[in-house]
Amino acid sequence: MKNGKSSYSESPYTCYRAPSPITIDGDLTKPVWQKARKSPRFVDMINGYPGYFDTRAAVLWDDEALYIAFWVEEPFVEAKLTQRDDIIFQENDVEVFIDGGDCYYEFEINALNTVYEVFFIWQDAFKKFDAKEFDVHSRDAFTFGGNHDRDAPTFWRGNHPRGLRWAYTDWDIAGLRSAVQVQGTINDNTDIDKGWTVEIAFPWSGMKHLAKDRNLPPQQDDIWKIFFGRFGKHLNGNGVIQNAMSWDKIGDNDNHKPELYTPILFSNKNTPGV
Repeated sequence: MKNGKSSYSESPYTCYRAPSPITIDGDLTKPVWQKARKSPRFVDMINGYPGYFDTRAAVLWDDEALYIAFWVEEPFVEAKLTQRDDIIFQENDVEVFIDGGDCYYEFEINALNTVYEVFFIWQDAFKKFDAKEFDVHSRDAFTFGGNHDRDAPTFWRGNHPRGLRWAYTDWDIAGLRSAVQVQGTINDNTDIDKGWTVEIAFPWSGMKHLAKDRNLPPQQDDIWKIFFGRFGKHLNGNGVIQNAMSWDKIGDNDNHKPELYTPILFSNKNTPGV
């Protein structure tokens, strides 16, 4: 720590290959995850101070998929939303955003393994995408200006230099798999929980738009930028603390800034020690 602030990663995180396909069951005691290099403790997304609770992530890959794991410390694990594409960020969740240059993808999940996905296309690049596949009239598509889109004087366009995005709330990564395990008793605040773990497989076959002109699957030394976040409301006496934590500091409460996401460097080497 320097001047009371926690350090956050500035160099790319090396993503090693998984030696064999990973069974997605939420169990992170498997050797492949125990040997994987974890992120630093997540920091407050705005100021970079240490996160309210301990949160870590790790990333692996093979020719079939990108694998991401989260370790989430939480003394009172809670989740209520159960329908696919419920607005998960209304309760405690972890999130993954993958930058695709002219587009990006948002994934959210709660402790009940309820998933929310959105695909964003920057409107200044819309002509590069297939007009039929991304027809804004036939899809569940909305204009989106970022998490500041209600702040004057940026009410209509948000405050990102690229302006508006099309947000497709009906878009899913084909073959996505996820699982959650709770270390405690969910929705029972009469005891103290350890937390919950999350395991996700994002198939490369469903990420052609995000790859843009990059290799798919990645090759040695390719770099992708990914946001890893955690958002929650936590009891504090008679009140509730709302917090936003992430692997790398963003600087404000708008995480729709792909240029600030964590760089992930792909290696052809297997996970050390596995």
